[in-house]
This record gives sequence, C-alpha cells and structure tokens, in this order.
Amino acid sequence: MDLEKIEGLVKIIENSSLTEFTIKEGDVKITMSKLDHPPVVAPGMPMAAAPLPQAPAEAVKEEEAQEEEKLFITSPIVGTFYSAPAPDAPAFVKVGDQVKNGQTVCILEAMKLMNEIQSDFDCEIEAVLVSNEQKVEYGQPLFRVKKL
Repeated sequence: MDLEKIEGLVKIIENSSLTEFTIKEGDVKITMSKLDHPPVVAPGMPMAAAPLPQAPAEAVKEEEAQEEEKLFITSPIVGTFYSAPAPDAPAFVKVGDQVKNGQTVCILEAMKLMNEIQSDFDCEIEAVLVSNEQKVEYGQPLFRVKKL
C-alpha cells in the first residue's frame, strides 16, 4: 500500500463521521481511529510516536478472525446518504433492527437521482456508520451488520 493511498484514507476518515476504520490489503492491515480531541503538544516540540504494544501471535490471529466476521453494507456509489425517505419520516432502519434480503436500508442521492440501497442478505443492524446528509464514497461502509 503506497503513501498516497494511506493519505487519501486519512482524509476520508477526517471528513467523515467514522470513528474507526480498518483496511486489509494483502499482508498489510491498517487501522485508523479518530481522537475525541487533538493531542496536546507544546509549541516547537516534535511529536514522538508511541511504541506499538506487541501482542502474542494467538491474540492477533483471534482479532483477525473477529474482523473477518464483521459484515458491512457499503455504498455502491458516490453520493449523499439519507436515512429516511423524507425529512419528517422515520429512518428506514436503526440499530437493532432485523433486515430482510432486498429490504431498503437507506437512499443515496447521486446527480439528482435517488437510489434506494437494499440489503443483500438477512441481517441485524449493529451500527449506523454515517450521518444523515453526509457525503459518502464508493465502497464506504454505511452500516455494520450481523448476519442472521
């Protein structure tokens, strides 16, 4: 994974409501998290990188297995996310809802067209990862789900 791609991912995280993001490409796995507040650094003092804790190999393998079990409904297009069909209407889905295959979970507006996004499988919504009216990118996770 090249530096430009990593910088692009950092910009996406900074401009979105995501608080944590993990990507795995080949042997490289990168996890990014937002801080609730910026770190306090004295002016003129360089920031030192904190040493990464070393985890036993078994713990790393277990964590990777858990990451692979997490499922997401992702954005198939670039657009604006809408959680409901109208401003005064209830959201299509909320955390804890059970969703059926083919059920609409949100709308993405792209070039003045409203695209209903549907679930590809039966699942339960664990987290809504974007805010209403937020701009989303192609492939960006919109919902974290648990398969039923």
